[in-house]
Amino acid sequence: MTMPEARPDPRRWWGLGALALALLTLGFDLTILNVALATLSEELHAGTSALQWIVDSYVLVFAALLLPAGLLGDRFGRRRLLLAGMAVFGAASLAGALADGVTGVVVARAFMGVGAAVMMPLSMSILPTIFPPHERTRAVALWSAATALGLPLGPLLGGWLLENFWWGSIFLLNVPIVAAAGLAVAFLLPESRAADAPRLDGLGALLSTAGLVAFVYGVIEGPVRGWGDPLTLGALCGGLALLAAFTLWERRAAAPLMDVSLFRDRIFVWAMGAGIVGTLVMAGVLFVLPQYLQVVRGDGVFGTGLRLIPMPMGLLAGGVVTDRIVPRAGAKPVMVAGLAVLAAGLGSGALTAPGDGYGFTAAWLTVTGLGIGLTMIPAMDAVLARLPDEGAGRGSGLVQTLRQTGGALGIAALGSLVSSIYRDDLRLTGLPPDVAEAARDSVGRAAAVAARLGDPALLASARDAYVSGMDAALAVCAAATFLMGMLLWTFMPGPPPPSGGSLEDAPESSHEHLAS
Repeated sequence: MTMPEARPDPRRWWGLGALALALLTLGFDLTILNVALATLSEELHAGTSALQWIVDSYVLVFAALLLPAGLLGDRFGRRRLLLAGMAVFGAASLAGALADGVTGVVVARAFMGVGAAVMMPLSMSILPTIFPPHERTRAVALWSAATALGLPLGPLLGGWLLENFWWGSIFLLNVPIVAAAGLAVAFLLPESRAADAPRLDGLGALLSTAGLVAFVYGVIEGPVRGWGDPLTLGALCGGLALLAAFTLWERRAAAPLMDVSLFRDRIFVWAMGAGIVGTLVMAGVLFVLPQYLQVVRGDGVFGTGLRLIPMPMGLLAGGVVTDRIVPRAGAKPVMVAGLAVLAAGLGSGALTAPGDGYGFTAAWLTVTGLGIGLTMIPAMDAVLARLPDEGAGRGSGLVQTLRQTGGALGIAALGSLVSSIYRDDLRLTGLPPDVAEAARDSVGRAAAVAARLGDPALLASARDAYVSGMDAALAVCAAATFLMGMLLWTFMPGPPPPSGGSLEDAPESSHEHLAS
């Protein structure tokens, strides 16, 4: 006699809302600094190097701690550690708001990275513990949309806050939101942990942390210093060497930090690849498009954030479509179709001309968002289905580490491509060397120089050059996305054939295979 299946927690959707609220803060915190750097430079007397550390301290800590945070959640309780991460993130945000110098802000941002590194993987690892397989696609769609919606909200909220309040308000904003989300998580989500979670692998944690910090630092420095700079090369090579040592150690460790067996699962590998491509493309678009909207089109900070919203709206639409189609067709054909739609949106964006109206941008941005939704949501659903219940936190840490590192590498590469084409296409004939160098630094500085000199030809050249670089970056993303779709269609296994019984009679493992 089979035991009746446990009823899902009736509060699970409210709990997902609490997770989404917390993720919303992580999303806009990643982009809110984009509009605040000039203000921080003026108010804190911060130079370029100091501003870079304000941004990078968060990114470095965040990337380095994702893996151990997931395992600690499995061992000590996912909800408990998630609440601890929220508390750290909120306290660090308050400290950043009250800081009176660059050092205080950098330290606060580093601790915000600690909190975010705990919140991201553990919020993901909770999903398969509270949602049955047939609801997981919808849950992943809402979870993904919360982060995506937060990204364009950053410039919107940041612009409004800086126009009306002091610079610390961009950090203070996180405090009430995280506090409300934490209370909701505490009352609405059940505790879960792995019954036999291994102890933290100290050497593995040290190797992975040091390797990721070095590698991500090299990726960040590449576009600034140049990819051939000794510091950049040393960080990249040293980071890769440490990560290689970490991988070798994990294959022999009695209690590995990373579940290396997942890389023998072709469904996990190819779904993870599609998820990384979706993350890279979303981050890349949000990197190149704001400068196009602000400098080339002349939109304000608030208007720029508003004009980015079609992408998360398209992602939400992709989630609705995915929720209806995946249970019937399986994840693979939906992901392939999503990658094709994504390539079409990016390819259209690569045809942008300096004089195009916003309607064209909104159209290809919506198609791009739809493609991201059709790709990433079933990809993350398939990945979650492959994670063992007892190692959901550890597996989610690995998933988020791969996604975030891939996104950082993609942004650095695309940034280098845009910068290279911009510099090559910019016409600087007759300008003094110091003025020409300032204009060559970025399209924003070129616009400022052109305004100061009253030189419309320089402004037009800078706008044309930047659009050329943006178009090339979008074209590269479109080609990579199309290639990923072809590889996934060729090599990713499809769902197993039906066994003849009804879906309702199938065991839970069959549900998971059909969902993935």
